[in-house]
Amino acid sequence: MTSHNGKKILITGASGFIGRHIVGEALDRGYEVWAGVRATSSLAGLPADRVHRMELEYGDGEALTAQLAQFAREHGAWDYVVHNAGLTKTTRPRDFFRVNADCTQRLLRSLAAAACHPRKFLLMSSLGSCGAGNPDTLRPVRLDDPQQPATAYGKSKLMAENHVRAQRDFPYVILRPTGVYGPGDRDYLMEIDSIRAGFDFAVGMRPQHLTFIYVKDLASAVCETLECEPVVNSTFFVADGDVHTDAEFARTIQDVLQKRRVLRLRIPCWLAWCACICFEGAGRLTGRAMTLNADKYRILKERNWTCDTEPLRRATGFRPAYNLRRGLEETIRLLDAQAAKR
Repeated sequence: MTSHNGKKILITGASGFIGRHIVGEALDRGYEVWAGVRATSSLAGLPADRVHRMELEYGDGEALTAQLAQFAREHGAWDYVVHNAGLTKTTRPRDFFRVNADCTQRLLRSLAAAACHPRKFLLMSSLGSCGAGNPDTLRPVRLDDPQQPATAYGKSKLMAENHVRAQRDFPYVILRPTGVYGPGDRDYLMEIDSIRAGFDFAVGMRPQHLTFIYVKDLASAVCETLECEPVVNSTFFVADGDVHTDAEFARTIQDVLQKRRVLRLRIPCWLAWCACICFEGAGRLTGRAMTLNADKYRILKERNWTCDTEPLRRATGFRPAYNLRRGLEETIRLLDAQAAKR
């Protein structure tokens, strides 16, 4: 497994939805790829003949430092490290901070202590680290706005960002994607399945304004920011540049599915809150992290999830290849092809 462009990259969380697409993009660009995975991770989407797999000791700083030091002795430091590993839902909110924040800090410290300094370190954060925009003016969230996350997940991502900004050992980039969808995603799959069944549920009586990024475009943005040498110690929002209401999003799915009739229901926020709390309680009883929970409600009740993507375009020239419709068409086509094989 040799690199066509001479560069080595470590991608943590490589077996997950976003991680698999970053791995694919990196391979397409000729990188020699190390995939950071867990012992329990499914490796189905990682080609064994093209990717080095590595179980990182996130929970033990000394062991992780020793592991990285050995790697540096044998291979030299990675050119790029993409820290994409993270927790998006859990039955215990404190786990967000343990995984998203503490493991990020441990990785940063171990890379430095092991003299395994990358040319650039990229943290995959989230628009959630900033919180929603003003619901009345609908002004997009900007990079100079104060970060005021309302969810435990968002707060843990803000803490991870602070750890990255505080270190001085290597240059960094922080990406804050908005709603990421595409093949392999489970959250938006729920809405696709619901509309396919003839129902569309929206929360709140006022339209929710949303932004999206197709997962392949996000993977491209990762590599573009890594490869753009002037981009260091920088933070960017990542979205496709369009704004949609929740109703427009649902209608686009309906059109792509060619579903003639869909019953549309708007659920009051108080009822959505009750449902989310019930699902969260069920998750605690069963030990399964549910998509609907108290953190998710705080996202659903907000009316303005839009962000300013112009800084990323100016800095790197990045332009998404997919608008929402094209991304949904490809997603649904692949979902249908997978279903046909079962």
